[in-house]
Amino acid sequence: MGIIINKATKAIVQGITGTQGSYHTKLMLEYGTNITAGVTPGKGGAVVAGVPVYDTVQEAVEIHAPDASIIFVPAPFAKDAALEAIENRVRTVVVVTEHLPIKDSIKIMAYAKQNNVTVIGPNTPGIITPGECKLGIMPSNVFSKGSVGVVSRSGTLTYEIASVLSQQGFGQSTCVGVGGDMVTGLNFIEALELFRCDLQTKAVVLIGEIGGNLEELTAQYIAESGYSKPVVAYVAGRFAPAEKRMGHAGAIVMGGQGSAQSKIEAFKRAGVLVAEKPSDVAKLLGKFGVF
Repeated sequence: MGIIINKATKAIVQGITGTQGSYHTKLMLEYGTNITAGVTPGKGGAVVAGVPVYDTVQEAVEIHAPDASIIFVPAPFAKDAALEAIENRVRTVVVVTEHLPIKDSIKIMAYAKQNNVTVIGPNTPGIITPGECKLGIMPSNVFSKGSVGVVSRSGTLTYEIASVLSQQGFGQSTCVGVGGDMVTGLNFIEALELFRCDLQTKAVVLIGEIGGNLEELTAQYIAESGYSKPVVAYVAGRFAPAEKRMGHAGAIVMGGQGSAQSKIEAFKRAGVLVAEKPSDVAKLLGKFGVF
């Protein structure tokens, strides 16, 4: 079944009539995702790829009772779109939008926590349970169904590592991009907890990068909780210069903190196998006798 989404998930698309929203709606439908409705204020009554469009999330929820929403709304309006989904008790909200102001993200996460809603993102490629459901912009052909959970801060590295895993016979249970911003919803620790309880998942791959202390906190959690499933990590940015943002808003080493080396060392202290390069992840997984 994987985590968070599966073949039974009913989803809506906020911003469905925009260029990105309509394009990725078609791709998600082709993958088999059950998209029941779209939402764009002022475009109610329209149809996109056979999907009915409503003016508000409330209308879509009342008629279709979705489990999840994916948001393709420009940054200035993404906060309101996310809050609208949370207010209407959509249980999972995927925010693909990038360049959200930090204050907007903080408001989204606080409101989501109050309402027990899972937010993935912002600035995320989304989430995919291979062979069942895709809510995101990832190229679905690199993923295959299996028993390796993947959690990543980087979209591109998710695709690269998933492709190698698939080629080496390590299919995935669910792959989730937590987003590359400084403030995000679902984090590594929360994803690991979900994978811990998922019977399909036998091992987990964590894809980290420079900036922040998420990886260090995750390593501490793995060590202190006695995490029961094998974990392999890859940390990007070993040679990144200090004080320079690298791709993501959250990928920056400040004052010696958030470096790749500190994250790698933390993972190793916690007993996590750390890959030198993305192609090594599959080799390290092969060392575990759980497949």
